[in-house]
Amino acid sequence: MIALIGNRPAIQVGNHQVYDYDTVWLAHALERAAAAADRHDFPFLEEIRQGVEEYLETKCSLSLLPLQTLYERMRKMLEKIGCHLIAEQLEPLAPPVTLSLTHAARRAGNGYELAFFQCLRAELQELRGAGAEEIRFTGLRESVQMLRGKDTWDVQCDQLLNEVRSFLGNQGRDYQAVARPLRFHVEGERID
Repeated sequence: MIALIGNRPAIQVGNHQVYDYDTVWLAHALERAAAAADRHDFPFLEEIRQGVEEYLETKCSLSLLPLQTLYERMRKMLEKIGCHLIAEQLEPLAPPVTLSLTHAARRAGNGYELAFFQCLRAELQELRGAGAEEIRFTGLRESVQMLRGKDTWDVQCDQLLNEVRSFLGNQGRDYQAVARPLRFHVEGERID
C-alpha cells in the first residue's frame, strides 16, 4: 500500500501524506531560519540538509513521519551543533502537497458547488497551517463533471471550470498578503 521513494518515510502534512518528494523544501526552510537568525553567511546549510536527507533515507524507522516531528528533530540537531539561533527560527515548511479535487467533489456531492468550495477552502487553510506553501491540484475537469453531474462536457462545465480556476486564483492571492505566499499548480497549468 505504501510505496516509499528512496526508503524515505511519507511525510504527514495535516491530514495529507506526501510520498514522492525531494528535499529542496528542507533547504528553503533552513535558509529562511538562517536569514531570520541574521546568519546570512552561515556556510553549512547544504551539509545540514544532506544530513537530514540521510536520516530520512537510512536512519528513520518510521513509514509515516509527521512534519512537526521532523522539524523538532531538526531543531534538536541544530542545537547539538551549536546553532541555537537558527534552531529557534526554524519554521515548518512542507514538501509540495497534491490535493485531489475529485475527492473534494465526491465529499460535496453532485450539484453542491457551495459545499465543494467550502470544503476546498477548509483544506487549504489546514494545509497552510501545517506548513504547506506549494499545492498541486489533480482532477480539475473530473471534479467539475462530478459537481455538474455530467458524463460529457458542456457549456455549464466550462462555466464551473472557470469558477473553480478563479476560486483557486483568489485563494492564492489571499495568501499573497502574508510573508509566505501559497503557490498553486493545476494539472500542468499555474494558478496565479
